[in-house]
Amino acid sequence: MATVKFQLQSKKDNSPIYLRLSINRNLVIRRKTGLFINFSDWSSNTSLPKQTTPSNKNTSSQLQKLAVVVIDKFNDSNAKGAEINGEWLQHCIEVYFKRKSENGISELLTDSIVNVIDTANTRENSQKGIGLSKSRINSYKNLLNIIKIYQGNKFFKVKDVDIKFGKDFLNWMLTEKNYSEGYARKKIDDLKTVCSDAGIYGIETSLQLKKVKGGKPKNENILYLNPDELLKIKSTIFMHESLINVSKWILLGCSIGQRGGDLLSLSNDNFINRNGLDVIELKQQKTGKDVTIPVLPTTKEILESGLPHQISLQRLNEKIKEVCRLASIDEFVKGGKIMMVDSNGKEILKDVNGNYLEKGVKRKVNGLYPKYELMTSHVCRRSFATNLYGVLPTALIMRITAHSTEKMFLNYIGKGSLDYAQQIADFYTLQTLREKKEGNMTVVKNAISE
Repeated sequence: MATVKFQLQSKKDNSPIYLRLSINRNLVIRRKTGLFINFSDWSSNTSLPKQTTPSNKNTSSQLQKLAVVVIDKFNDSNAKGAEINGEWLQHCIEVYFKRKSENGISELLTDSIVNVIDTANTRENSQKGIGLSKSRINSYKNLLNIIKIYQGNKFFKVKDVDIKFGKDFLNWMLTEKNYSEGYARKKIDDLKTVCSDAGIYGIETSLQLKKVKGGKPKNENILYLNPDELLKIKSTIFMHESLINVSKWILLGCSIGQRGGDLLSLSNDNFINRNGLDVIELKQQKTGKDVTIPVLPTTKEILESGLPHQISLQRLNEKIKEVCRLASIDEFVKGGKIMMVDSNGKEILKDVNGNYLEKGVKRKVNGLYPKYELMTSHVCRRSFATNLYGVLPTALIMRITAHSTEKMFLNYIGKGSLDYAQQIADFYTLQTLREKKEGNMTVVKNAISE
């Protein structure tokens, strides 16, 4: 006759509880129940939790009910000639705790994240192609690690992700893990995507899922190189060839408005003459959109001696700071800088060689820094968009940056509805001045004709 007994296999404060199914002398199966208990709260006489606290009593009740279910399922499966093994027992346990449905689909949040990762090569990407990018896969892997830490010994289900879960999870990421707001909100968005995907497979989701708040935070510290600062870079005499090369990449990037990867992928093949107009044609790596950029006089001046030499994006991000420092772009501005911090979010001290004296984690820390310290390749794209805003029609700029909506574009350069209203007001003011000027010219002409 089959029997069920519960066991601990360690004497730790947080020991996993195992279910031991003994079928006969030669067949004994043991699997984790997914429940944990302190060793001191376990009774070796009853093989159940001591009845000392409400929590222990609840755990004991769950285990006893589980034992009955397992024996019932064993008898049923055995009568049907089904194979009884470790996978069978684990399935019984998972179904009992509603971590999986009877058909074997897991309702656990972590399993749904794993499913997205495991099927990444067959999923549609943002460019309507097949296969998620390496960065997207890594983003889901990071989410999985974060959720595992957040849930601890709990087992969150997909349906647990509601408004309260979203707020609590976001607060934990911001206060306990010291993640930046942008990164934390991105993890919420990734989590919602996972849950929505699980719903397609019939897994229950919360009715509040769509209302869980993620999204991008408002850009308050817009970092870009204004025309005067670009002139400083252009006018600075750099003594090292590598810095001269990087300065050319910066100036070129600020004149064509593309992301670092697209910028550094440019070759002579991208420069084409269409109907007498010199243009740059490329397909954006991130969006898959085809972009055509006119080669303006400023761009031609930069390229008089040819394209800059090829370098890696990492190298550009390293050297752009040095170029801007030598060009005296050192005004103190608000921004975020990646640094090694301790558990309290404070930067760890460095030795004279710039090496950290202790271990820590990398986080973006907001504060006041010399502007050159905050420079990355992305400043080129934002400089292009910001410097031309109000000079060229927004729609034309968006054709080059490939922003999908004007709202996204305005948020990108830190502009709001008030700035947009001001642009409209300036347009009508200009129109009024033109009409008055034309009216005055007409009167003079009439006077002369008389």
